Amino acid sequence: MDEQVDLQGLDEGARALVQRLLADIKHKQAQIDKLAYEMALLKRLKFAAKTEALHTDQRHLLEDDLEEDLQAVHEEVEQLKSEAERAPRQQPKRQSLPAQLPRQSFAHEPEVTECCNEPMRRIGEDVAEKLDYTPGVFTVHRHVRGKWVCACCQTLKQAPVEAHIIDKGIPTSGLLAQVLVAKYADHLPLYRQEAIYARAGVPIPRSTLAHWVGSCGVQLQPLVDALRKEVLAHTVVHADETPVQVLKRGSERDGKTHRAYLWAYTPGRHEQMKAVVYDFCESRAGKHASAFLEDWSGTLLVDDFAGYKQLIGEQITEAGCWAHARRKFFELHKANQSQIAVQALEQIGQLYEIERQMQGAPADERLRMRQQQSRPVVDKLKSWLTDNRTKVPEGSATAKAIDYSLRRWQALTVFVDNAQLPIDNNWVENQIRPIALGRKNWLFAGSLRAGQRAAAVMSLIQTAKLNGHDPHAYLKDVMDKLPSWPNSRILELLPHRWQPASA
Repeated sequence: MDEQVDLQGLDEGARALVQRLLADIKHKQAQIDKLAYEMALLKRLKFAAKTEALHTDQRHLLEDDLEEDLQAVHEEVEQLKSEAERAPRQQPKRQSLPAQLPRQSFAHEPEVTECCNEPMRRIGEDVAEKLDYTPGVFTVHRHVRGKWVCACCQTLKQAPVEAHIIDKGIPTSGLLAQVLVAKYADHLPLYRQEAIYARAGVPIPRSTLAHWVGSCGVQLQPLVDALRKEVLAHTVVHADETPVQVLKRGSERDGKTHRAYLWAYTPGRHEQMKAVVYDFCESRAGKHASAFLEDWSGTLLVDDFAGYKQLIGEQITEAGCWAHARRKFFELHKANQSQIAVQALEQIGQLYEIERQMQGAPADERLRMRQQQSRPVVDKLKSWLTDNRTKVPEGSATAKAIDYSLRRWQALTVFVDNAQLPIDNNWVENQIRPIALGRKNWLFAGSLRAGQRAAAVMSLIQTAKLNGHDPHAYLKDVMDKLPSWPNSRILELLPHRWQPASA
């Protein structure tokens, strides 16, 4: 379409008609390129690998001749043979089993311990350890409370019943923690847990399990409220959202659902506190994010979703995500091998390389390196994008990729002047991944209340995992303490402050 058309010799009307036809052809070609790009993108999302790495040096990896392959294999075999002959033979060493595991000993002695009509003497032993597993081992705790009476005044004394998460219920905090972790961390719906417990010889109805989960969600809610306040005490917050299907009211039989959203909020990646709070809402409207953040002020690191736009103002500054900008060019490159996309990816890659070099550096050092190294790259990239935007057709996939970055340029470059800001929003997107995994197992939430309860429990479980804790051990200990724990010390039970008893 770049060929020049000779319009000399045509009258003004014919020349205008030809020019309109050429403009129409150019526009339709841009539309064709756009549709081809979208089709390639959909195919890649469905069938291709999800990595966004740009392997420009592996472009001709599979173009070697067969003879070259055979020769390379022959040389590798010969090299391996020579190395095997030179290297001493080493026996693989099996790691010992963890010392804290309970052990059960089995004695094996020969049936006859006599020889030459004399008793044999034991001079040692060989020990071999095998790892065993017994699924679904239930233990009954018998709490015997003795009754003591005075023979003179007939006064009766008895130890008081300890407070529990579920009063007069049969589950201990260990069993409740197992149900919660299996449901919200291992994504085992209650009907599957019901079958697992039945195979272990303890049939527990699904309705009973649901009652336990509901009661625990109510009791744990104060911890989630306190965790939310701790997250919003930071001046940099990541935010993201993901869709979750929720059962429509009154549609239990036909199974009709509608789309709700689970929102995630975390402190900035460079902050010391590692935590995430999920918020289950009935829609993707920005009012839900506004209600969660309330009077919070700081820098909000988000994608280009319009729901966040109404939050931006005097109190909240928007920061953009370079991973989203890079993804536009990566998809463009994968779809049609665009050279503009390759050059954009290389320049964005320079920003990420600078971030990798100063990983773990203090804030003042990070700010200095960004000013000295990232600022020139950012300025050069903007000039390059602006120049190339004039060379691509309107409405094309390349134009859309460039427009995304230029439209969000102010938000994308906030990180250069703020050392506490990460370069992208990947930190909170990683906290969304467990939800995406769960969707494949539980398919939908039973109600809005069930979704909110799930968000509360998953907030505690995921935060415990972020801080290196076993979520079962954390929930068990917290639910042991919570019934008699004073509200003034509730912060001590938050996952990022909690310490296991062994510590």
